[in-house]
Amino acid sequence: MFTRLLVRSMEWVLICILGLMVVLVFGNVVLRYGFNSGISFSEEVSRFLFVWMVFLGSVLMLRDNGHLGVHTITSRLPLAGKKFCKLLGDVVTLACCVLLSIGGWQIIKLNMVNIAPISGIPIGVVYMACLFCSVGMGVLLIGSIYRLLTGQMTEQEMCPNFDDAL
Repeated sequence: MFTRLLVRSMEWVLICILGLMVVLVFGNVVLRYGFNSGISFSEEVSRFLFVWMVFLGSVLMLRDNGHLGVHTITSRLPLAGKKFCKLLGDVVTLACCVLLSIGGWQIIKLNMVNIAPISGIPIGVVYMACLFCSVGMGVLLIGSIYRLLTGQMTEQEMCPNFDDAL
């Protein structure tokens, strides 16, 4: 129940970010070409929102198994081979998330004093997207590893076949 609420909240945050980006950019274009004025912070804030949208969206894609994967070889392996490949992939990805979290935290601390020139937003806030993404993906990967090791994961989840969806 809590997971579904968290996912729905992230989806709504992404919808709001996209809507705000559309309003800012479209409004700025209309004001610039129609009235020879503009929203000075539109470009900067839109760029920051885009960064957040990409990082938050990647967490949802991991949850939905939507990231690019090549299963040409793993789909032909026996069940034990599929389990091993899934475990290896999740552990390596989790290690990358740990490194990304550590580096993200360091860069956030360094850039909280750097202020964006037009909007006045601390640049560290933009880098927080990286930390949120790596922590969110790490939690999902730990859950995936747990489900794999306890036998709760189906073979379809280990090696999805997206040709069936087409």
